[in-house]
Amino acid sequence: MSPVAEYLVSAAIIVGGLFILIAAYGLLKLDKPMSRLHAPTKAGTLGVGSILLASMIFFFARGEFSLHELLIMAFLFVTAPVSANFISKVHIHRRRITEDLPPPEPGSVWSTLERPASENAPEPGETDDSEHPGS
Repeated sequence: MSPVAEYLVSAAIIVGGLFILIAAYGLLKLDKPMSRLHAPTKAGTLGVGSILLASMIFFFARGEFSLHELLIMAFLFVTAPVSANFISKVHIHRRRITEDLPPPEPGSVWSTLERPASENAPEPGETDDSEHPGS
């Protein structure tokens, strides 16, 4: 294996190890569930991706190219944001520290506890007193 490939593999492993260390530290030190969510999903994903990149460089330099690492990376980069989204939605729906959550975008109630305007509309045959003041 060439010295350039060895340096690239070493650098990718060190960078990946640092990202994983930062993710573990963030998971331990951050106190709120919504802030703890970012450490393993962001830094951990980058750390594992960097180590997989080191593996790809290593085997490519030896002439044994494989797509296994690419498939693992694709699966990791697709599933980490989805699982983070589900964890955050569970947190929202369990109604824990909702005062710390940011307000939704105007006109958007997709992932909040607010009901859409169509659900607040009166049933057919019912009258809405707010439309006819004074009656």
